[in-house]
Amino acid sequence: MIYREFQDMKLSGLALGMMRLPVVGGDDAVIDKEAAGEMIDYAYQNGVNYFDTAWGYHNGNSEFIAGEYLSKYPRESYYLATKFPGYDNSNMGKVKKIFEAQLKKCKTDYFDFYLFHNVYEGNIDDYLNPEFGILDYLLEQKKNGRIRHLGFSAHGNIEVIQRFLDAYGSEMEFGQLQLNYMDWHFQQAKEKAELLRKAGIPIWVMEPMRGGKLANAPKEMEAELLKMRPEESVPAWAYRFLQTIEGVTVVLSGSSSLEQLKENIAIWQEDKPLSQKEFDQLTELADAQTQKDGVPCTSCHYCTGHCPQELPIPELIALYNEHKITGGGFIAPMAVASMPKKMRPANCIACRSCEQVCPQQIKISETMREFSAMIKM
Repeated sequence: MIYREFQDMKLSGLALGMMRLPVVGGDDAVIDKEAAGEMIDYAYQNGVNYFDTAWGYHNGNSEFIAGEYLSKYPRESYYLATKFPGYDNSNMGKVKKIFEAQLKKCKTDYFDFYLFHNVYEGNIDDYLNPEFGILDYLLEQKKNGRIRHLGFSAHGNIEVIQRFLDAYGSEMEFGQLQLNYMDWHFQQAKEKAELLRKAGIPIWVMEPMRGGKLANAPKEMEAELLKMRPEESVPAWAYRFLQTIEGVTVVLSGSSSLEQLKENIAIWQEDKPLSQKEFDQLTELADAQTQKDGVPCTSCHYCTGHCPQELPIPELIALYNEHKITGGGFIAPMAVASMPKKMRPANCIACRSCEQVCPQQIKISETMREFSAMIKM
């Protein structure tokens, strides 16, 4: 296992994320305890020393599994991370109650790493609201030794992350980003990583495989990857990409089977970063794939000046592309839900005024109708 230095620690480059544990009968709330326990044991016994869970994973049951299976090992032999569930704004006034419950669920006296969970457009105001006292409470727990290191995860845009850093950045020891070669340009992951590096904050990576999507590349893309590195598997490319990014310390892998975990751990026995040529070719292949599957909006904003509803059309199209290309997920619905209702795609009246000035000749009204139907809002 490759290890990365963080302060006075050596953290396994690959961490076990506990958001996609094996389940029974397709029910995300019912974890297959025997299979999950086998995975945790295998990870621990094969060099993984960082385990990541959260309040909401598996309908609240992931933390119980972490507590049950990790507590049999010496506490100082692994690092445990969980998060304050601010993705749900109704939790903002419950930080003490939730934190105390998490300690009990995880059968521990302290968390090595604790995060503000999912900083984004819909919760940034509440996260920064001093009336909730979230930061003050977490800093108090850190002072008391019940949190060793404080950080955050973010799915928000650049402006939201910058706003969070402007307010709390001096207290943040690490930042967790959705970072992979598909999102390098598609979701501005490059710019987000640069933002954290500029702030001197080490990078933790979530969604390195884009929810498993990058484990299976299209045939034409796979053929190009094999030309460059015949010995490398398709999933390995996602990890080699991250081994190339400056500032990346921990990569969370949400394996859902023991076989996936074994393959990932095998990959992380070696540090094989990409050459500049390989890196450029990989991101070009990813960009070509996203452009092929998405709407070719260039964000010229000609459309916005001709929309009687004043919809943020380029932003909505970007979210449409996110949802369509990745086959669903929570990012686009979450972002749209944080918008005022008058700015959502359902408010398109199909007047087609925007389409008259679109240089890309995008059928914007049809896109808005489809997007609204996809996210049901």
